[in-house]
Amino acid sequence: MSKPYFPMFVDLTDKKVVVVGAGTIAKRRIRTLIEFTDHLVVIAPEVNRELQELEEQGKLTILRKKYEREDLYEASLVIAATNDSKINNDIHSACRCLGITVNVCSDKNKCDFYFPGIAIRDNLVAGVTASGKDHKAARAAVEKIREIL
Repeated sequence: MSKPYFPMFVDLTDKKVVVVGAGTIAKRRIRTLIEFTDHLVVIAPEVNRELQELEEQGKLTILRKKYEREDLYEASLVIAATNDSKINNDIHSACRCLGITVNVCSDKNKCDFYFPGIAIRDNLVAGVTASGKDHKAARAAVEKIREIL
């Protein structure tokens, strides 16, 4: 039987966080991450209005281009959220070589961490995961915690 994941809270304030992709899953991750870092970089050839507005507000930087390995340099955390498994696999391989913590949204076996459900109020942050086994239970727990907060 596998053990549950250890909850670990990390200060990302001054760390470069890279999200490759700008689709539905990427946007969910981006909405969460902008609360935790001042150095969020999104790499995607095209982005929607929501992400453009976040860029205009100074909450993130968008590199409107296709992913290249050099985009990962100096990153502390990377989210691979493209709809192309070859690109996601390359991101995973590059991060492993560079010692960068990575989450490949489409493949739980290529994740150094699971992206938790987050409940936040001021400086109080709760993160919930079911260690990749029961997303509905984790989501329900996060909603209850949000109500409490």
